[in-house]
Amino acid sequence: MSLLKDKKRGGEEKCPHPKKSGLFSLTSSVHKSYHIGFVRRVMCNGTSEDSLFSVPLEHLCPPLQSVVQVNFFCDYEESKGNYLVDVDGNCMLDVYTQITSIPIGYNHPALTKVMTDPKNMGTFVNRPALGMMPPEQFFEKLVNGLMAVGPKGFSRVQTMACGSCSNENANKAIFIWYRVRAGPWISGVLLFFFQVPGCPDLTLLSFMGGFHGRTLGFLATTHTMAIQKLDLRYPLDQFERENAQEEACCLEEAEDLIVKWNQKGRHVVGVVIEPIQAEGGDNHASFDFYRKLRGITKKHGCAFLVNEVQTGGGSTGKFWAHKHWGLDDPADIVSFSKKMLTGGYYQKDGFQPDKQFRIFNTWLGDHTKNLLLTEVIKVIKTENLLDQSKRSGKVMLEGLYDLQDKYPHLLSRARGIGTFCAIDVKDEDTCNNLILKARNKGKTLSMKKPREEPGSEGWPVLFWLCWLEIKGIWPLRPDGSSRCS
Repeated sequence: MSLLKDKKRGGEEKCPHPKKSGLFSLTSSVHKSYHIGFVRRVMCNGTSEDSLFSVPLEHLCPPLQSVVQVNFFCDYEESKGNYLVDVDGNCMLDVYTQITSIPIGYNHPALTKVMTDPKNMGTFVNRPALGMMPPEQFFEKLVNGLMAVGPKGFSRVQTMACGSCSNENANKAIFIWYRVRAGPWISGVLLFFFQVPGCPDLTLLSFMGGFHGRTLGFLATTHTMAIQKLDLRYPLDQFERENAQEEACCLEEAEDLIVKWNQKGRHVVGVVIEPIQAEGGDNHASFDFYRKLRGITKKHGCAFLVNEVQTGGGSTGKFWAHKHWGLDDPADIVSFSKKMLTGGYYQKDGFQPDKQFRIFNTWLGDHTKNLLLTEVIKVIKTENLLDQSKRSGKVMLEGLYDLQDKYPHLLSRARGIGTFCAIDVKDEDTCNNLILKARNKGKTLSMKKPREEPGSEGWPVLFWLCWLEIKGIWPLRPDGSSRCS
């Protein structure tokens, strides 16, 4: 792919680390990464060094946590831009970006400056309970940070620590919103004993394949009242007629479920959806689908929760993926995390809790992340990175299309918007092999488990590339040398 070429040399880019250019590979499968095996290390002078061994990862780590999911240990001090360096000095282009949570690359100078500013020392040393004793500049940072990029029509924001608790509390806010409209304050006694109306029979409609967090409550939204998952063909613009029929059936079923459950007395008070199903396998739908779904929620008085934990922050070419829908009133609540550095959700005035401590925890987020986010937003705006994301994503997707055409027996269903791209691989073994070989050539990728319905054999490989890798607006190589765009 042209994204990963050095145009001056005209060939594949060599690893920019000054010491080593080889990478270790895992001897076991990618997601059974409890063994580490070094295969071959290639030095900059062209010589190679073989060093094969296999060590259970638990032998290298104290028995404190589960290490099954650990891939390798990293040297974050040496990592820069889109390049991640491991503890052995091996360097790789990080297309995984810490589960798509790195907004502008590793060790960006603008963020380093915030960390070393003496004026911010008290903020980093002390973590306040923001709901009760916020620091002096707390609301100023919210206005210049989160509210400066807030979705249209939202005047309130509630900070949280992560994506899961953001969605969990957004759901709670929807339930409170509905109960306040429906009747008087709920009895604390009934709430304590988990009885109606303290624990009312209210429901939230979600989509099969959607992922909204690992907290106990929101784990249910993947399966509870899950409507038929869209089975669309890609590219979307080449199969508009077929996909429109599939989407129409899905929308009809969604509305039918709302009506049926309301009639049962278990009212559907909200609908939650991702602009792109990320953890579910990078599944897309047409913008018209979301516009019609929003119309259904308004028709039946359901709150509409748009989960932008994965898609928010600009990777789709717009700061919020739902802006692609072109709606003046796209949602009632929009949750965020990951590239936003802090978790939380935007909400309309009507979703503000009517009493104190109804949406509350000790920290309600981390104010240091608000400081960093303010600088991230400045970089995005001054460097015009949203447009860069569109241009870079176009090149990336064209590269995936080329690979798909070249290897149709292995790759299929290339798709994406902005740099939020993916392609399906034939099967699990092929996918593991692909990711392993890519890592040994200095590229880290992400794999997602496919749908479990019959006929869904493809294993999606996801590409979440930071803007800075392609634009080269500051030295990206760990050795400080510049990179060609």
